[in-house]
Amino acid sequence: MQRRSAQPPLFAAPASNVAAPATDIDRDVRPALEAAGLWLGLADVNRARQSWEQAAPVFQRAISADDWARSLQDARTPLGKVKSRKTHDAVFTRSLPGQPDGEYVVIQYDTVFEHKAEAHEMVTMAFGIDGRWRVAGYLVR
Repeated sequence: MQRRSAQPPLFAAPASNVAAPATDIDRDVRPALEAAGLWLGLADVNRARQSWEQAAPVFQRAISADDWARSLQDARTPLGKVKSRKTHDAVFTRSLPGQPDGEYVVIQYDTVFEHKAEAHEMVTMAFGIDGRWRVAGYLVR
């Protein structure tokens, strides 16, 4: 599958232009998927401040809460409400370009919005020192 960007990412680092990283078959990605689902639920109802507060420190350092709120609204409002979202792929990796080695899960979703029938979302999850999976990057196209 070739990935290409149809619009600028809301917050691309560290997930933008990432080819599927090498997998680690010993790592359970379900906790990352669950955390991503909860975070996307906040984004879906435009709870931008809460989604920013729940994001990983790398996300928070890259974009202010106010800028995130504007970016999220600008990107998602024209798409309308989420009608369905299906996990396309979830890949565990220990390295991402431009990021320190750690534990990451890059999740791709096939999403149907009210005004866009074929959309793709990418959420990069990072495992934090607090033992929680948090969103480190988000892209919708």
